[in-house]
Amino acid sequence: MDANPILIEQTRGNFVENRHRAAFVVSDAKGNIIASAGDISRPVFPRSAIKSMQALAMVTSGAIDRFGLSDEELALACASHHGEDVHVLGVTHFLGHLGLGADDLECGAHQPSNARAREALRRAGLEPSQLHNNCSGKHSGMLSVARALGVDTHDYVTRGHPVQVAVRQAIETVIGEPLSEDRCGTDGCSIPTWAAPLSGFARGFARMATGEGLPEELASAANRIFDAATSHPLLVAGTGHLDTLVMEAFGGRVMQKGGAEGVQCGAIRDKGWGYALKIDDGNMLASQTLVANLLLEFAEPDDIQQLVLERFARQGVKNVRGFVVGEMRAAGTLRH
Repeated sequence: MDANPILIEQTRGNFVENRHRAAFVVSDAKGNIIASAGDISRPVFPRSAIKSMQALAMVTSGAIDRFGLSDEELALACASHHGEDVHVLGVTHFLGHLGLGADDLECGAHQPSNARAREALRRAGLEPSQLHNNCSGKHSGMLSVARALGVDTHDYVTRGHPVQVAVRQAIETVIGEPLSEDRCGTDGCSIPTWAAPLSGFARGFARMATGEGLPEELASAANRIFDAATSHPLLVAGTGHLDTLVMEAFGGRVMQKGGAEGVQCGAIRDKGWGYALKIDDGNMLASQTLVANLLLEFAEPDDIQQLVLERFARQGVKNVRGFVVGEMRAAGTLRH
């Protein structure tokens, strides 16, 4: 198997210190490739980049209609949030809407990603709860699936639970291929994560953007989920994060979501294109640099959108004193 190309590099001073191999693909809903590099058929774990696909189980289970879920709740179901007050309060309300609480979440607890939120907890002498977990909105959505199906909410994170069966089936429908038991792991928040080719995830996001190739109910729901996320981008990530800033700038034209270990997925909705990328070594800064460069190339940004993307397309690398000592940038093959 050939190695993926070096698409991103990091400098220190005037010298390249690190080189990051990667693969990416931009595709339409039929699977026609608009652009690609590297091995796009190699299965990868998409991690949190496909939360919007996982959220479709809220449709197939009837949860959205049964509980009258709001667009804010749908956005949180797609989120890797930073644990800011707006996120914690939103998830608390979401759970209350279901007649549940923080103790029903099986995602575990960790400190908020947002520095101010971490400091506020410290000053209050409080420990983080499951509500602060960046996946607590997604888990609230999965609890709504359990409630709609009328099944026990306990152990809803396990592979054989009806919730995860519904999530798996939704993903398979969208990407157009089965998820294999021999390519399954456990995500950071304890749910199953299924590896599939980058090309499948890109095609799936294009299908969600257009509805093409999806059952009518799923096509309508995918559009609503994308509308909810892009209308409430702060809920999907947090203050200053690429996902939030890009979706704010593009005003619904772009659905963008990152995942752990260097994965980025999304859709350029007005073009009907989906995209997916993976940095081989899992570097998240490199993945942000790559997706920003791809959106500069393919999303036809206006001047304001271009400024937002350029902020991430060449990112300064700072030392502990805050001095810029290098930059993360596209390698020669991607430079404009």
